[in-house]
Amino acid sequence: MAPAIKKHRKPAITLARSDSERLWRIAESFASRNPGLAEELISELERGRVVDDRRVAADVVRMGSTLCYTSDLGEDRTVTLVFPGEADIAEGKVSILTPIGTALIGLSAGHSIAWTARDGRTHRLTFRSVDNPETSVPSSAAADLRDAS
Repeated sequence: MAPAIKKHRKPAITLARSDSERLWRIAESFASRNPGLAEELISELERGRVVDDRRVAADVVRMGSTLCYTSDLGEDRTVTLVFPGEADIAEGKVSILTPIGTALIGLSAGHSIAWTARDGRTHRLTFRSVDNPETSVPSSAAADLRDAS
């Protein structure tokens, strides 16, 4: 009897409208330099449910989120998801334009996800917690909130 092959479905993701809009622009501008990675980001953006920034749950990974996860190797890590110009692996700042960065966006605490590293190996990560600083509200949304008061 052939062994059963278990296929993991990607969990549903939620995207803040401001993150979605900015990430679409980044993916489109990056497409000519690295089409494969741009396509991965576009794939994630297409499957995400986009909601108003103020309606994103506190435990959803968005740009600027700090999250703790455990890898399939038993390693515990804490990283912050950032835009490309802010990336610094020594400080735990992971760019959205990396395979793991693309895999992180829109997930919630408790989710597990498989992602393929640049060397072709597949890894599984389980998210323990997500911290979204209050400063993650985009400046345009903050201005909207001030104007509404």
